[in-house]
Amino acid sequence: MNYQTIVFERSGDGVATITLNRPAAMNSFNQRMLDEFADVWQVVDGDDDVRALVLRAAGDRAFCTGIDVKEGVPKPDNVWSRRDPGVILGPKARKVWKPVVCAVHGMAAGGAFYWINESDIVICSEDATFFDPHVSYGMVASLETIGMVHKIGFAQAMRMALMGLDERVTARTAFDIGLVTEVVPREDLHARAHEIAALIAAKPPLAVQGTVRANWESLDLGRAAALERGLSYTHIGSPQGIRGVDRSTYDKPEPRMR
Repeated sequence: MNYQTIVFERSGDGVATITLNRPAAMNSFNQRMLDEFADVWQVVDGDDDVRALVLRAAGDRAFCTGIDVKEGVPKPDNVWSRRDPGVILGPKARKVWKPVVCAVHGMAAGGAFYWINESDIVICSEDATFFDPHVSYGMVASLETIGMVHKIGFAQAMRMALMGLDERVTARTAFDIGLVTEVVPREDLHARAHEIAALIAAKPPLAVQGTVRANWESLDLGRAAALERGLSYTHIGSPQGIRGVDRSTYDKPEPRMR
């Protein structure tokens, strides 16, 4: 597909980058972007040279402000035929188990959480703010909120949903509540996201992707069932077992301290 709303780039270190590229519309998504994400996730899933991804956005003002309210997204007349856009946008909804590092800057609102909620690691710049405007416009906040519950817990997700436009979560608060794992200066954001993705991409890909799948699928299961399924994944993705581990690597290279 000839992408118009995103930029897809591969690097030589196993990392691919997807950049939301509608800065004039604050990177809001329209039908074209939905179609392009449906395609790019299929490309990523089928390319074994891509072992980790960075998801980021162009422009200065926003990572993404949700659906493009000017263009909208076509909906079938039959209400029972309508689908959640997140089923197309999010990697886990597409069953893509390659790790995703999401780099957020500026405003992240509403439908932006389709990506944030389904990324494995989320970092942000110091200027980032997070909010969900649905209820302020008389719309039910549910899909993004339900996804956020798994990231930050019920209380924090509900506060964001119910406060709407009247409260914005700063980068520092996002770190404190576990929405992001790191806050960096704006000028360092993309480089740091790539650094994290490259470190992950350098590890055995079957072990990495098995780890992603086992832990994400556990969210839909009870504890006992999740542990039982997780055990089966260790047999599939770790055939050599602990006996194959070289513990001399524990002391090199110098690990980053967080």
